[in-house]
Amino acid sequence: MGTGPDLSRLAAALRADPGLAAKADIGLATGRLGLSGAGMVPVGDDCAAIPDGAGYLLFAMEGFINRFVAADPWFAGWCAVMVNLSDIAAMGGRAIAVTDAVWAEGAGQAEPILAGMRAAAERFGVPIVGGHTNLRTDRAQLSAAVLGRARRLLTSFDARPGDRLVMAVDLRGRYREPFSNWEAATDAPAERLRGDLELLPRIAEAGLSRAAKDISQGGVVGTSAMLAECSGVAITIDVGAVPKPEGVALERWLTSFPSYGYLLAVAPGDIATVTGLFAERGIDAAEVGAVAAGSGVAITDGIHTETIRDPRRAPLLGCGPREAAA
Repeated sequence: MGTGPDLSRLAAALRADPGLAAKADIGLATGRLGLSGAGMVPVGDDCAAIPDGAGYLLFAMEGFINRFVAADPWFAGWCAVMVNLSDIAAMGGRAIAVTDAVWAEGAGQAEPILAGMRAAAERFGVPIVGGHTNLRTDRAQLSAAVLGRARRLLTSFDARPGDRLVMAVDLRGRYREPFSNWEAATDAPAERLRGDLELLPRIAEAGLSRAAKDISQGGVVGTSAMLAECSGVAITIDVGAVPKPEGVALERWLTSFPSYGYLLAVAPGDIATVTGLFAERGIDAAEVGAVAAGSGVAITDGIHTETIRDPRRAPLLGCGPREAAA
């Protein structure tokens, strides 16, 4: 990005992104359920983290947009496993097992969904151990849950002023059109997929990061907004430093959902070590921004800065320090 007006247009597009707006749905649920970021087990992270002996049990689930399941049922099934495993890894954990819930109008509609789930479970080496099936509904719907374990957590609540924001993403892929899902997994060998996920618990256990999130709907900007809100900090993203596939528009990329993508808050002295671990496995990783005192997420081109979202004015999750204290 070179000029202020270009950054302003980019910022306006990011503020209007439906993936970012959809994150606010979480805030409605947390408010109605009386949940917050307070307590021994904070709510608002990629997984529920339940203290268990010397570590933590991790528990998460994902539901999938009906339009996505209808348009690409095999890949939706694959994603039911993959994104849940990514949530476990984002908290420094290793997955144990997956369960699923599938609704469909007959066996024929369910079969590609189930085939995608089975393919992913076998490739990643995490078993599907049960679930729920209903083949007498009027449309295909899908959700899945995962159980894992962590020795040392990465959380959404531990980014601190002075940290740097590191983005790690596998660029060896392509868009799964028409959605902004960057797919870099279905043709990757099992060893690569499993080894790449193992990097996150290695980083956690080595004390190289305290805070991380997997990049999900809303992309880099939406995920940074959630991390900033939960940690009670300000995050500024240098859009020129973001690893990006060649030929992809920056506006689309900043809101894309990569099959392997993480944001980590890292102390300046550990950046070379962390990015080096990813580089050893062919994963692009770079310092893309700063964590500072304040609130919300902004973008910069090195000259101009534009605020995208400030939870003091428009919370997404309702799980930040202010809500917890209240």
